[in-house]
Amino acid sequence: MRMLLIEDDQAIGSAVREHVAAGGHAVDWAKTLSQARDFTASVTYKLILLDIRLPDGSGVDYLREMTKRFDSTPVIILTARDQVSDRIYVLNVGADDYLIKPFDLGELSARIHAVARRHKHSPEPRLSFGTLTIHSAERRLYRDGREVRLTAREWAVLDCLLCRPGMVVSQRKIEDALYDCNSRFASNTVEVYVSRLRKKIGADRIATERGIGYRFVDK
Repeated sequence: MRMLLIEDDQAIGSAVREHVAAGGHAVDWAKTLSQARDFTASVTYKLILLDIRLPDGSGVDYLREMTKRFDSTPVIILTARDQVSDRIYVLNVGADDYLIKPFDLGELSARIHAVARRHKHSPEPRLSFGTLTIHSAERRLYRDGREVRLTAREWAVLDCLLCRPGMVVSQRKIEDALYDCNSRFASNTVEVYVSRLRKKIGADRIATERGIGYRFVDK
């Protein structure tokens, strides 16, 4: 899943980006609202992590901008403001969730998955397909009752496919979920990860739609 982090604090921003990226997500990091507007002009994000106090404005004002342009990208607020009245106000403006600093990074991951599921950008927490059982929230997968270990990027590819089981997902969408704006990758990178996934979950589980993308086979 491709996310935008809008946070001016170097320490918090670095920790959040590294943690979220380690989970297999692509993260672009904007330290000002101006940078955030530049990113969103060229990239469609599945989720935004938004601080309120930023050098060139308020995250609440940014939320209002999103509402005005009918941008329905889910937003999780990350802020030190801990008053109930602040939470109520920001949620009413349009935020999907609210996390008070300092926060546990594991809790952040859980909230990201919960918000993404509500917006259909993340698969259901538990899925079964024949001999495959997948606990996506816990990052556990079992084949014929035996646990199979996937890397963070393999999970990212599988998540993309499981969001639309049986439907074709374009190679571009999978690339967007894997890499941020600063990443360089080979043209066959998605093909490589799909090949590795097939070896782990079964060759017939992922079908190639030549020239279009890939499809998870729900049988």
